[in-house]
Amino acid sequence: MEKIDLRTRIGSLNLKNPVLTASGTFGYGLEFADFVDLSQLGGIIVKGTTLEPREGNPYPRMAETAQGMLNCVGLQNKGVDYFCEHIYPEVRKLDTAVLVNVSGHSVETYAECARRIAELDDIPAIELNISCPNVKQGGMAFGVTCEGAASVVRAVRAVYPKTLIVKLSPNVTSIADIARAVEAEGADAVSLINTLMGMAIDAERRKPVLSIGTGGLSGPAVKPVALRMVWQVYDAVKIPIVGLGGIMNATDAIEFILAGATAIEIGTANFIDPAVTVKVVRGIEDYLQRHGIASVHDLIGAAH
Repeated sequence: MEKIDLRTRIGSLNLKNPVLTASGTFGYGLEFADFVDLSQLGGIIVKGTTLEPREGNPYPRMAETAQGMLNCVGLQNKGVDYFCEHIYPEVRKLDTAVLVNVSGHSVETYAECARRIAELDDIPAIELNISCPNVKQGGMAFGVTCEGAASVVRAVRAVYPKTLIVKLSPNVTSIADIARAVEAEGADAVSLINTLMGMAIDAERRKPVLSIGTGGLSGPAVKPVALRMVWQVYDAVKIPIVGLGGIMNATDAIEFILAGATAIEIGTANFIDPAVTVKVVRGIEDYLQRHGIASVHDLIGAAH
């Protein structure tokens, strides 16, 4: 059989393979360079970036759970200007696609952060995290209503000309409706799922483990929910889907692609095995070889 074709495409973004790293689990990629040949990855999505610097939440902000972990880091970062001046000159040299995860606390801060990232020649795409609290709506996340999600995407699309991936919250009644709403406002793709809301309580101390009580649940425990949501969104929209949520190995990744994902992200698994991403790339290639499938593109949505 001829060489397996792992290339995939999201909007105008061409990836050498469908394996991306999930924001917040891989730093800026540079931290993993000793463990992974970064050039073998489809792309790196750097940690959440906001217009202004953020300290994040007080410690403790991570807790282990059965088959997963909780976090309430709170988007700790030094702000978009620091990224542009200090991080970008380093990550632009990497031989893989580098995407920035953009967050905000208002429509205006999302749009301004995206506008500044748009000026960076070697950042071909952003992932818009609409799971952040909308301070004007009493702290409710933008991404949990069609109107809230649409308002952010509309504002960002007006100032951001490159590939725009919108990261959806699973903490909703109908994720298909939210996906349709952001597609209508010009999103080039959606990524799902972000973390599920959860909590842990220390029975001896009789207090929540996390400093703010609740946090985002990730890891293998969320995979069945994530897979179901990717499946539903595939039938609801025409734009590509990036699937994530509990992907620990190549088989998990292939299941997401079969459900309809054009690419996948690996998050929590990076904490367990820093080299897992490259292993997943090889595993997908091996699967295609064994099944006599020439291109990963032929797998997308094949379970429907």
